[in-house]
Amino acid sequence: MENIIWNEKNDVPYLTFPTFERLGIMHACSTKSGGVSKGACAAMNMSFSRGDVHEDVLTNHRLFAQAVGYNPHHLVLSDQIHKTVIRRVDKTDCGKGVIRESDLVGVDGLITNDKQVVLMIFFADCVPLFFYDPVKQAIGASHSGWRGTVMRMGARTVEAMQREFQSMPEDIHVVIGPSICQNCYEVSEDVIETFRREFPQKQWGTLWEEKENHKYQLNLWEANRILLEEAGIPKEQIEVSGYCTCCHADVLFSHRATNGRRGNLSGVISLERKM
Repeated sequence: MENIIWNEKNDVPYLTFPTFERLGIMHACSTKSGGVSKGACAAMNMSFSRGDVHEDVLTNHRLFAQAVGYNPHHLVLSDQIHKTVIRRVDKTDCGKGVIRESDLVGVDGLITNDKQVVLMIFFADCVPLFFYDPVKQAIGASHSGWRGTVMRMGARTVEAMQREFQSMPEDIHVVIGPSICQNCYEVSEDVIETFRREFPQKQWGTLWEEKENHKYQLNLWEANRILLEEAGIPKEQIEVSGYCTCCHADVLFSHRATNGRRGNLSGVISLERKM
C-alpha cells in the first residue's frame, strides 16, 4: 500500500504523507523533476556532494523551497556517513550546509523544537525517517540505510527526542519515507549476518528472503517499523510510505537502479507553517 500524496506547484512536483497532512506539519520529499541540474543529476538534485554544479543545486533549493513553502535560509542540512550521530539544532544553525559553512560533520540525524528551523536529509534508496511530537512540539529527521537500520537509527532518534525535549514515545508520529523495497533490495550474506545478530530469530522470516543464488531480499521498511515499535512508538502512529525509489526510478533518484550515477532526493520537515 502506498501512503503518499503527489503535489505540484510552479512545475515542481513533491511528495507529502497522509499522517503529517492530517497533523498539519510542514513536510515534503523532492522528486527528480522540477530542477535545473544536468546529466545524471537531472533535474532536481538537492545535494552538493554529487559532483553537480554548485549554482544549479542552489537554484534547485530555491525552487523546491518556493514550491513547498518554506524559507531556504532556515534550512539545516545533514552530513550523512551511515552512522547514528544525531544533533539538536536551533535557529543559530540556520543556513548550515546551504548558504554558509557547516560544522555538522558526520551527522545522519537532526532534531529540533525551534519553529524557525527546517530540517533536511538526503536519500536515494536509503530510508528517510521523519518524526513529529505534537505534544512537545518537536521534530526529527534521520537517514537510515542498512547500516543505520541495524544500528537502530530510528530508536536512537526517539531516545534523543526524549532526552532533549522530554518527548514521550507514545506521543510521537513517524513516517518511513520513500526508499528501496524488499523486492528491489538484494544483499549479500554478510549484511544478513549483521541483522541475524541484532534481531531475534522469530523476526527473520519477515525481514528477508533467501534466493537460490545465496543472495537475500532485505526489507528495510519492516526492520525500521519493528525497531520504532520496540522504541515505544504505537503501531498506529508509524506510517510506511510504501513507495519504492528503485521501482519508481523514472521519477525518483535510485542508487541501485542507476549503479550510483544519480542525484540525491531530499526530505524536509519543520514546525514553521508554510509561507
